[in-house]
Amino acid sequence: MTSRGGARWRTFVQTETGSAALLLAAVVAALLWANIDGHSYEALWEARFTIGFDTHHLSLGLHEWVNSGLMSLFFFLVGLEARREFDMGELRDRRWVVLSAVAGLGSMVVPALIYVAVNAGHDSVHGWGAAMSTDTAFALGILAVFGHRLPASLRALMLSVSVVDDLVALLVVAVFYSDEIRVPALLVALGALVLVVVLRLAGVRRALYCAVLSVVVWVALLEAGVDPVVTGLAVGGLVAAYPAPRGDLERASRLFRLFREQPTPELQRSAARGLASAISPNERLEQRFLPWVSFGIVPLFALANAGIELSRARLADAFASPITLGILCGCVVGKIVGIVGSMAGARLLSGGRLRPNVGWGSVTAAGAIAGAAFTVSLLIASIAFEGEELNQARVGILATLIGSFAVSWAVSGLVGLLPAARRARALLGSSEPLTDLAVAVDERHDRVRGPADATVTLVEYGDFECPYCGRAEGVVRDLLGSETDVRYVWRHLPLTDVHPHAQPAAEASEAAARQGRFWEMHDLLMERQDELDERDLVRHAREIGLDVEVFRRDLARRRGARRIAEDVDSADLSGVSGTPTFFVNGRRHHGAYNVAALTRAVEQARRRALADRAAVRRGVRSRTGRGG
Repeated sequence: MTSRGGARWRTFVQTETGSAALLLAAVVAALLWANIDGHSYEALWEARFTIGFDTHHLSLGLHEWVNSGLMSLFFFLVGLEARREFDMGELRDRRWVVLSAVAGLGSMVVPALIYVAVNAGHDSVHGWGAAMSTDTAFALGILAVFGHRLPASLRALMLSVSVVDDLVALLVVAVFYSDEIRVPALLVALGALVLVVVLRLAGVRRALYCAVLSVVVWVALLEAGVDPVVTGLAVGGLVAAYPAPRGDLERASRLFRLFREQPTPELQRSAARGLASAISPNERLEQRFLPWVSFGIVPLFALANAGIELSRARLADAFASPITLGILCGCVVGKIVGIVGSMAGARLLSGGRLRPNVGWGSVTAAGAIAGAAFTVSLLIASIAFEGEELNQARVGILATLIGSFAVSWAVSGLVGLLPAARRARALLGSSEPLTDLAVAVDERHDRVRGPADATVTLVEYGDFECPYCGRAEGVVRDLLGSETDVRYVWRHLPLTDVHPHAQPAAEASEAAARQGRFWEMHDLLMERQDELDERDLVRHAREIGLDVEVFRRDLARRRGARRIAEDVDSADLSGVSGTPTFFVNGRRHHGAYNVAALTRAVEQARRRALADRAAVRRGVRSRTGRGG
């Protein structure tokens, strides 16, 4: 494989699209296997696997090991991402936590009611739990397919609702679909979970202790008669997320330099621990487990659960069955009604204080995407049904994937047909977005390039010696060259522990600013990042026409140091520890900083700003009309 082909493959498998595609391939493989040789399919997953000795052992079928064991890691990742949103994302606004809980409950209650209505009078009514849950992996995969039509903030909405969905679904499994609960084992599980909480609060970072206690919780829940997959979600939600502190990064740099000077095994271990501790445990654990879960465990789950024999007669029976129709209608229709209805009700009852962070068009799209049921629904169906009823439930669950994709495509397409202003409002809404930039841009103080009344403000924290900033500079120039409605703000963040010339270069730019030539010096320093010693700086000053003697004097007296320190302090307040870091209209830009990625972020910020202005103008006209 060529290097270019390898890069494309790595990019593919690192996205939700790749994960969902692999999951879909596993579904197809399971269907083919079950229809070609159904006996071998059933025999494999019914085979028992035992761990332990003599009387002290744990023996489960391979199907149970996958569903209750390996899937605990899937829910562990869901818990990690939910905690990260709570600590660093949209859920920092606790009103959004309440609204997400309301929407998540609505998205489960309405589908369950639809299922009960369709199955009223039938013994199958007890399987209402199979119609409740959204599959996070498939939902994010569908969202990735339509991502170019929908706002990036919709991902946070989907994750928030999915977490509530998964948590409630697992509680439903524990309460309504578990065998007789054995209290002593349940108390052991709760005690071990409390110990995990205590260790996290005490700041114990040894993952081994928490891992052992998590296994204890899992085994105790299994012995208690409660499906143990809830263990993953509970433990994942306890792992904190936070930006890498600048102090920890500087300490890691010092440890690495010591290793560079004396490459001994002891210093290697010390440097490795220092580098690892600079990243939050939440991000470390997700990076460690995500590939295994996305490209191993979840497809394996699909392979173990999606295998049903399909024939014309069986499909005809299934789609005449209230089980199949209840699940399909409950998910595809009920999710939209539940999410849109619960959010609208919450907004009405709260007097507008609780409202989505996206427009109602996006909320409707979220409801359509949430109709994709798979993982937890199959889990509940395998507990609630047997034989032909289980096959009918599986057909209904698989049908939700097609139905959800089709309805999502229709909703996003209809929103795309709206006029630009109404489309922006339908997608982005009018809620006040969260701001990640702690210190607002001040034209009188900041180094600003572009029109003061621009709709979009792009702030960069940068370092003149940082090679990544040098690469990003070309991207920023291309963006500014193609955009007339963007102002660009440079803020200093010299990483002095790794770039010895960064601080003098920043002070040189400020010395140039005292003579009205900041941007000329800025551009020259970014173009010549390997020419930043004192003689180079003086040569640059002469080249752009500065008074060199005044420039030398300002450098010697370090007149720009205080101004740079203020930028560094503002970076600390905003949780910035590396360069380049971009903020678009106050929101931190995550991910790539190529032209395409920054252009998308700028365009989305512009649409939201224009939608907000349009809403304000309509409000003014409405008040004026009433006043007249």
